[in-house]
Amino acid sequence: MFRLSQFMEEVANPSPLGPRRSPPGPVVIWNLIRRCNLMCKHCYSISGDVDFPGELSTAQVFEVMDDLKSFRVPVLILSGGEPLLRPDIFEISRRAKDEGFYVGLSSNGTLMGRDNIGDIAAIGYDYVGVSLDGIEKTHDEFRRMEGGFKAALNGLRLCRDRGLKVGMRFTMTMDNAHELPELLDLAERESIDKFYFSHLVYAGRGNKNRGDDARREITQGAMDTLFDRAWAAAQKGEKKEFVTGNNDADGVYFLFWVRKNFPHLEDHIRAKLAQWGGNSSGVNVANIDNLGNVHPDTMWWHYSLGNVKERPFSQIWQDTSDPIMAGLKKHPRTISGRCGACAWFDICGGNTRVRALQLTGDPWAEDPACYLTDSEIGIDEGGQRLEVTPFTGRKAAGANQHA
Repeated sequence: MFRLSQFMEEVANPSPLGPRRSPPGPVVIWNLIRRCNLMCKHCYSISGDVDFPGELSTAQVFEVMDDLKSFRVPVLILSGGEPLLRPDIFEISRRAKDEGFYVGLSSNGTLMGRDNIGDIAAIGYDYVGVSLDGIEKTHDEFRRMEGGFKAALNGLRLCRDRGLKVGMRFTMTMDNAHELPELLDLAERESIDKFYFSHLVYAGRGNKNRGDDARREITQGAMDTLFDRAWAAAQKGEKKEFVTGNNDADGVYFLFWVRKNFPHLEDHIRAKLAQWGGNSSGVNVANIDNLGNVHPDTMWWHYSLGNVKERPFSQIWQDTSDPIMAGLKKHPRTISGRCGACAWFDICGGNTRVRALQLTGDPWAEDPACYLTDSEIGIDEGGQRLEVTPFTGRKAAGANQHA
């Protein structure tokens, strides 16, 4: 996850570099239920409106939660499927809050209404995120539910009006990229606290629909739009958050933006970005699915590291006898192709490994969705790294049109 607003604040008010800090335990995204009332085109869990056998009981969830707390996990994001379809969701949420976790609710928003908004507000979720895939017609087509957009927006409004921090999530493809500015305008009008922009990951239905992934020029244009909006918010002193996910090349592309607009800060931001380090799947972010299987992140559902019914999460997460975990926890990671030769590898960290695995069968191959050109990442036509100077990098021919 690339916290764009934090880096924009660093541009506006530079701070000393300081030591690198790592969270005590990983952020855990917990898919408590696979059932969902929608059939979204890019669903990574391939959820549906049916019951899935073998899901963790309330008692098992509490047992796992106790282990997560002792393992110093700071954040639980309760997700699905649609988590509001789980009858004990508020009991689980209340227990998580009582144990001191930062608790987020990740929902499609359509089941939030006046009959349950009181319960949602009473939990006091630290954050409620709702996905919108475009303006009304586009969203409803993606979500395969007529009226889905209005219902999701109503859910956001109900949470906002109860004083909860709310966020709008958007996964971009070729089919909805043109509506990003309208969604950003909507978030502004509705006083949404956070905008999360996700690149498409080839997982679940997203893998089946990977032909819809946005082209490089469109992706760079989307990032330019996000940078403009985030910088405008920072200049106004607004507390809105802009975050991107699932393509750590965003950090490198941000450095190009800094080089163009604030060249005197390039070295400073370069150092801050390297301290961030890019992709943290298997390190600072984890996933537990509805059956209790543990994954390096939410896009790895095809690959289980172990199951919390059989072994505590705290043991599974530290076990590097698994080759995937060993490779993800290695620093720096050993990545081949363009990623391995990239001059900005310490910023990006090799990007999203699951895309490489889905496309090539090799989790350590280059990420096929890097939207930077060879010249921008400092490699020649043969894939060999060109010489770069520390921090300021190589100003490749033509790079200034993007940087």
